[in-house]
Amino acid sequence: MTEAEQRRQDYRKTMMLTEPLPKVITKMAAPSIVSFLITSIYNLADTFFVSSLGTNATAAVSVNASLDQIIMMAGSMLAVGAASYISRLLGARKEERASRVFSVAFFSAAAFGAVVMVLGLTFMRPMVRLLGATDTCEQYAAEYASYVLLAAPFMAANFVMNQCLRAEGSAMLSMIGMGFGGILNCFLDPLFIFGLDMGVAGASIATAISKLVSFAILVFPYLTHRSLLRLSPRLFQPDGAIVGQIVSVGSSSLFRNGLAVISAIVLNRIAGGISDSVLAGIGVSTKVMMFPFGVILGFGTGFQPVVGFNWGAKRYDRVEESYRFAARTAVIGAAVMGVLLAVFAEPLITLFAKTDPEMQAVGALAIRLQCLALPAHSWVAVVNMLCAGLGRALGAVLLSTARQGTCFLPIVYPMAMLWGANGAAAVQAVADVLSIALAVPLIRRVKAMVRQAAREDALRPPEEAAQA
Repeated sequence: MTEAEQRRQDYRKTMMLTEPLPKVITKMAAPSIVSFLITSIYNLADTFFVSSLGTNATAAVSVNASLDQIIMMAGSMLAVGAASYISRLLGARKEERASRVFSVAFFSAAAFGAVVMVLGLTFMRPMVRLLGATDTCEQYAAEYASYVLLAAPFMAANFVMNQCLRAEGSAMLSMIGMGFGGILNCFLDPLFIFGLDMGVAGASIATAISKLVSFAILVFPYLTHRSLLRLSPRLFQPDGAIVGQIVSVGSSSLFRNGLAVISAIVLNRIAGGISDSVLAGIGVSTKVMMFPFGVILGFGTGFQPVVGFNWGAKRYDRVEESYRFAARTAVIGAAVMGVLLAVFAEPLITLFAKTDPEMQAVGALAIRLQCLALPAHSWVAVVNMLCAGLGRALGAVLLSTARQGTCFLPIVYPMAMLWGANGAAAVQAVADVLSIALAVPLIRRVKAMVRQAAREDALRPPEEAAQA
């Protein structure tokens, strides 16, 4: 490691513990937000270009959003669990063990992606039907899924590298890796869909190539020792503590994405049973709402390693201060984004449904209702990230599974039965509001835990505190 690289790594450590928290969290969050926004853009780009092929093709892309979530399931579980543990280990100056945790998560994620690839390609038609494809969009759904599945091992590994770069304070490198792939996808989509006349399959090829490029960029700092962490098959040494920490914290992400898949399939089947226009309208509204959700998630992923690092370093005052800043900023920002997006909901949805009034009406309603619930969603997301950053696995699981699980699944069928397409469009917003009931008691307990830890640390003898 060169002297300049050592200086950069030392600065990342001191930044987490000494610089003003609004500055640190903003610095960590900004690249993450940009990365998620670019990802949202290229996810929406697929839908935008495919929408010119008709409502059935648009519905097929909406159905395949569940395939992305399946690939994300274990990848994000390993990523979130490893990142939380790594940030605490780095705060405690245990870099070697942090590298072991990273290598275990990376290779495990790639293996999971390979399993999804093989199973998906083997059972393609049953898979897309299970995801909610109708008779009229099944062929399009199969075409789109085919090439995305080939990139599944790299997509799963990308989640781990992306989160772990943020965990060590290298959010800019994370942004470059994810962002460049997203921008590339926006250029490749029209080339393959229209220039090479490949239709829906062209959108899938463009997405797969972009994911591979992102993988190459993200793995570069690990292989060239520009990261605090090292990646090597020799460091793949899982033990009970590593597996336990990754699974306990990361299970919140696994359950969240697992329930998101189930909820999406249920909603796809309900919407598809009404019409392809309703299926496409709700699918497009979900892609549009990825923009404010991406900002919220990006902000939360900037906040999580900061709070985890300071918790590991026993800087409990900074843990509390970082939460207060994050919660206040997230709620205010969500309210502003919600107002702006609600005002322009109809013009936005019309970009994807110029000649389909039913798709326009359902999509605009879904966007506006979720905008109303956006401040509630943002605060719950910050509480969720706080629980994950502090290693409070149960709290993280409860909150991460609320909006598309415990608060969603019990109401989706009743709302659809009572209000049809409008009920299906409203269910996500209602679930977001209901999740507040779980977050309130959790934040009270977490705050009490942090304050108790601070009191205990203050009572310890100076020699014992220094050794810790």
